Amino acid sequence: MLAPAHRSLLRRAALALALVAGGVPAFAQEAGHNQAGNQNASQLAARNTGQAAGDVVLIPNRVIYPGETIDLAALKQVTLVPGKHKPEAVATLAQELQGKVAKRTLLPGRYIPTAAIRDAWLVEQGAAVQIYFTAGALTISASGVTLQPGAAGDLVKVRNIDSGKIISGTVMGDGTIMVGAS
Repeated sequence: MLAPAHRSLLRRAALALALVAGGVPAFAQEAGHNQAGNQNASQLAARNTGQAAGDVVLIPNRVIYPGETIDLAALKQVTLVPGKHKPEAVATLAQELQGKVAKRTLLPGRYIPTAAIRDAWLVEQGAAVQIYFTAGALTISASGVTLQPGAAGDLVKVRNIDSGKIISGTVMGDGTIMVGAS
């Protein structure tokens, strides 16, 4: 039996080790590690389309910094160790990640939480945009400057260049802003 001082020392060492390890690693083995060698996510995704959806996840193979667009070349596909299941609210499919932007630092070998990614901005802050108001057959257009960035479907504030008024509108897929009656 260990003396109380030794038990305390072992507990501290275990706590320090847990803190150094940090984060939640993806408990996985590389998908097809016997045949594939070191392939990127797009190559593995094409080869492993027949596997069960819960068995395969995508994780970063390098550090992805905030504001960086996620590319499939920066991801690695891994198969979860038997008995391990992916946590809820993590992005695991190439369609969920391709072209998205990291909101925070994504570390290699860790799951990618869906809260850590966002759509790429269609309009940046300070960009010149066309503002449209449509009511029936009437369409009014004006030039404006965005006061905040936004992706398709986001509600953003825009300053009308002619009047100086600030209005809110929805970012459309083509980068224009659609405003409603107020």
